[in-house]
Amino acid sequence: MRLLLLFLAGAAGVAMALQGTLNSALGKGIGVLQATFVVHLIGAAAAGLLLLMPGMSRSGNIAKIFQVPWYYLLGGIIGVFILYGVVASLPRLGAAVATTAIIVGQVGMAMVIDHFGFFGLTRVSFTWVKLIGLALLATGAGLILR
Repeated sequence: MRLLLLFLAGAAGVAMALQGTLNSALGKGIGVLQATFVVHLIGAAAAGLLLLMPGMSRSGNIAKIFQVPWYYLLGGIIGVFILYGVVASLPRLGAAVATTAIIVGQVGMAMVIDHFGFFGLTRVSFTWVKLIGLALLATGAGLILR
């Protein structure tokens, strides 16, 4: 099961790199903020269609949206910031450099989230080995920049 989940996460990474490239191309064509809006609009429509498919929504209950902490809803705003950042940076930096910078930031923040167990996640302690891993990841990013 763990191997399947690692494959799924890797496939999501591949999709993210492809998505970033496509979104940046759209941004060149229609504008960065406009592309951010269109991509979220299309994504919302796609998610809405999935919710209408039989069996797709049985594991959730959208009515519970009023029972979750308000800050859980910030993901939508953060998503706009992420998409805007990718669309603005990728054409100027290149797909590899921008994606690597994104990954370094993502892993660094993920380590903080894990260490403190934010948002109900199981705590995973920060270690010096993980810090070395992050430093090596950042070093690799620096090498890609050259």
